[in-house]
This record gives sequence, C-alpha cells and structure tokens, in this order.
Amino acid sequence: MSEIVRVLKTFVAYLKRPDLYPELGRKIIKNTVNRGNAFKGKEKTNSWAASRAVSQKEAVKKLFGIDIEPFRSTYADILKTADQKEKACPIKMGGPGALELIYYACEFTNAKNVIETGVAYGWSSLAALLSLEKREGTLYSSDMPYLAQDGDQYVGYVVPENLRKYWKLFRFADKESLPKIFAESSNFDVLHYDSDKAYNGRLWAYEEVYKRLNRGGVFISDDIGDNSSYQDFCEKNNIETTVVEYEGKYIGVFIK
Repeated sequence: MSEIVRVLKTFVAYLKRPDLYPELGRKIIKNTVNRGNAFKGKEKTNSWAASRAVSQKEAVKKLFGIDIEPFRSTYADILKTADQKEKACPIKMGGPGALELIYYACEFTNAKNVIETGVAYGWSSLAALLSLEKREGTLYSSDMPYLAQDGDQYVGYVVPENLRKYWKLFRFADKESLPKIFAESSNFDVLHYDSDKAYNGRLWAYEEVYKRLNRGGVFISDDIGDNSSYQDFCEKNNIETTVVEYEGKYIGVFIK
C-alpha cells in the first residue's frame, strides 16, 4: 500500500468514527506544526540509555530477585501456539517484546490490576494475563483501532480464549481510553506503556498513570530511545530507573 493511499484510507476511516475525532485533531497537529516533537531529545537519551543498559535477565534479577529462565519452559505450549497464530495472521503488527519483564513484574507485585497502552497482536497482554489469571486479576488495555488496514478483529489475536475473562480492552486513543479505565480502577500494580510515541503524548500518560501506580508497583515503558520524555520524566520526579536493552531498543523500568 502506498503512503498516500494509506493516509487517505486512514483519514476516511477517522471520518466514519466521530468518537475518534479528538484523536484525529491531535494527529493533524502532531504531523504538521509539531512534527519534531516525536524525536525531541532523542540523541541525548540514546547516549544516556546506552551508558546504563543491562539485559532483561539482569534487570529482572536486580529488581525482582527472580530468574527469568522458567518462563519459556513453563509456558512453552502457550507461546508456541501464540507464535503460530501471529504467523497465520493476515495483518502485520508489532511482535513480542520483553515478555519475561512484564510477566515477572506482575509476579513480583502479586498484581491484581495491570494497565497497558498498546496491544497489537497481544503479546504483552498475554504475558500479563498469564500472571493475573492466578489471582483472578484484571488487565486494562488501551489500543487505537487499526484504521489503515482493517485490522481491528486481530487486536489481541494471540491471547487465548480462556484468559480473556480477565481482560478489558478500550479501543480509543490514550487521551480517551485512560479516563475510562481510571473510572473503573483508581490504582494499579503494573504499567506497561507502548502506545503514543510522541514526546508530549508520553509525558501526559506517564504522569497520569504514575500517580495511580501503587507504592511498590512496577512502571515499564517500551522504546524510550524515541525521544527524551522518559529520561526527563524520571529526572523531574527523582526516579532511579533501570534501562533494559532488548533487540536493539531500550526499555525503562523502575519500582515506585
């Protein structure tokens, strides 16, 4: 699909969804007057992240005192089935990230309420739900509809049917989804952020969820090298963060 066709298809899809008009307005501003916002401070943060990055295994051991090795063997069949489902999916979305980090964050906190932004195939959702199932907890997820490729029915595609009763999925941009989630739950044990990549969008969401994160809760943000929002957020709030290098990208994680 050419870029022009994709943009036009997305715009038409937005016009058919009045509930998404606020996000359409934000997207227009972000892609015109605020184009540089997505990469603000990127060079500074990549240097900062590279100087302190550790592996996922090291981070989980350091923060939670847990060895990540059992995860892949314990859930081998479920992960294999999920991988097969992703390969069979006709829509291309984001693949699995640091699943062990998410799973063991939930185990470490004995999580009952977890919030994530960004779902795609549902790999991060699956990791959280495998832990939440043990305590009959709830995962609250925010994910925009895939307007350009008619992919809505495939969001969360790898999540098994038996885990879906512990999952509430809100299909709006974060600015609309998060208030709806907060109306259902006022506190959370784990955050996994992987949605709006823009500097301003990240800072807004970080602040909103951080104040609702329980003491001892775990804050995780993917792709922190896109811009300096995560570094700036941590410095502003005097947070000592761990940085994980995973498949060439950086993840930020800390315990509140």
